Amino acid sequence: MKLGLAQLLVEGTEPHRNFERAEKLVNQASQNKCDIVLLPETIDFAWTHPNSLSDAQPVPGEFSDVFCEMAARYGIWICVGLTEKTAECNYNSALLIDRTGNMVAKHRKINLLNVEFPYYGVGQSLNVVDTEFGKIGLNICADNYIDSLHLGHSLARMGAQLILSPSSWTVEYSVTEAENPYNEKWIKPLSILASLYGMVIASATSVGYIVGGPYEGKKMVGCSLCVGEKGIIAQGMMNEFAGQLLIAEFDIPQRKEKGTQIGDMLKQKGYRFDE
Repeated sequence: MKLGLAQLLVEGTEPHRNFERAEKLVNQASQNKCDIVLLPETIDFAWTHPNSLSDAQPVPGEFSDVFCEMAARYGIWICVGLTEKTAECNYNSALLIDRTGNMVAKHRKINLLNVEFPYYGVGQSLNVVDTEFGKIGLNICADNYIDSLHLGHSLARMGAQLILSPSSWTVEYSVTEAENPYNEKWIKPLSILASLYGMVIASATSVGYIVGGPYEGKKMVGCSLCVGEKGIIAQGMMNEFAGQLLIAEFDIPQRKEKGTQIGDMLKQKGYRFDE
């Protein structure tokens, strides 16, 4: 598989500008013969921007249609994070769209940070879908925190060979490239799951300064990741200006174990179920 991780500037209140930047990277991924392109979290209004409360769109709807049409135009699978409007509340959602423009899966973020509660409802399901590449699961950003690793375990139990995770990794404005906060926060949990289950996990993140909302003044610094059983497959640049298309190439892992066979496999690897 050739997976494109589209690390791009995401501006609050500027969905169409964000979509234009996304399309350039989708086009680039298509030209590089990528099978799938993974885009960041909430690329319509940016993460926790107040305007999303009033201006978010339903799914399917105006914004999701942009990416369905884009997938069909470039003949490429797209995974993208959008704010999803419903009658009850908004959700922080991830969509998986096939190369014909058909939306085949949707995930609503579950492990919300405290500051997200005014903006998004808590997702209530996990799912894995069969694709031409194998079984793909979706989650979003903090769904991969070490204290919510059971969400990834559940996707693995469902047979996921690849997990795609739109993200928006954010740090204080004073953090520089010399200080890498992601080894424990992101590389560790992704590596735990990838090594235990022999699968691949990919996370594409935003760049730029946050304007508006509870994290105003902080910055999104990229560092997109693709991790496999043997370690990091690809890692993006880390700074607030590091927009780029990162390409990860790997074989889709073949997972033979199912059901209780997975538990037996984990025991053989020394995994402790009581921890």
